[in-house]
Amino acid sequence: MKDIVKMRLPGWFTLAFALIFLAAGNAGAQEMRSMKYSTRSLKKAQQWQTEVRKKMSELLDIDDQLVSGKSVPLNPVVIKEENKTDYMLKEIEINSTATRRIRIMVTCPLRSNGPWPAVICIHGHGGKPLIVYDKESLYKGFAYELAIRNYVTVAPIVSQHEVYETGRTLMGERLWDCMRCIDYLETLISVDSNRIGCAGLSLGGEMTMWLGAMDQRIVATVSCGFLTKMDQLEQGHCMCWKFPGLRELVDFADIYSLIAPRPLLCQNGLLEPATDFTPELARAALKEIQVIYYNYSHPENVSLMVHGGAHVVEVPSLLYFFKKHLSPIKNSYDEE
Repeated sequence: MKDIVKMRLPGWFTLAFALIFLAAGNAGAQEMRSMKYSTRSLKKAQQWQTEVRKKMSELLDIDDQLVSGKSVPLNPVVIKEENKTDYMLKEIEINSTATRRIRIMVTCPLRSNGPWPAVICIHGHGGKPLIVYDKESLYKGFAYELAIRNYVTVAPIVSQHEVYETGRTLMGERLWDCMRCIDYLETLISVDSNRIGCAGLSLGGEMTMWLGAMDQRIVATVSCGFLTKMDQLEQGHCMCWKFPGLRELVDFADIYSLIAPRPLLCQNGLLEPATDFTPELARAALKEIQVIYYNYSHPENVSLMVHGGAHVVEVPSLLYFFKKHLSPIKNSYDEE
């Protein structure tokens, strides 16, 4: 009898251990994405957005800046400027915080008196602000195309991978710099502050997600080459997107959902590598984002444009989107 017991104990022990391990794993899984959006009434959807924005601002370490940071004067200084015939290109330095200044590229139309719409144009990993004006780059010169169509454009730097100020986070500093670009636009009397959008590719697409989500002054958002899920970015990608507490609360679809009901266009290419931002992942994430747009009764305001390229900006749909939602002044570059 003792031999039988000895033979069976390990099996029962193994089974019990496996059940305990599985239960622990399920508990851990339940802790992930605890603030995931699910369908609800409009009032509760708005409450959810308020709660998530508050929690995200705390995790990003910008909650104090949202309260008092805008009181820091911008003190803009023009470093240099160049007449591009259709627009003036300026390199300008402004205060991001009381102890840190940043440089931004700004274009202002020369063939119109305004008031102009404006778009914050954001580059990706390894990029610099001027790259978004380059038609030969992955960005296909989308900022240039906007500039010649009577938009003010602002291109900040978000490619840093170091935290400049104690007590901040990398993503928080990047986002705050983008928010300060909106502050700068609001000082220009020739800019219509009710018509400000943002657009970017890759890391820039990520930053437009954050900017549209966390700053409701953004009227329309174009996020290119980024719509995906966090599980995918955990595999072989730069981990600068991640910070403590993020994954326990949300996935990217939830962050995008903070943009609702304002217009949102995402772009993903058919030629994206299987390890990157594939249309399949984008469509799956889009289904989750669409829920809150339906709850707002504005399902038409969110869309995914799957184009035939790879990790690039698809300019025609971007221009159409901003023409529709920011209503720029017509000029000779507008399509009939």
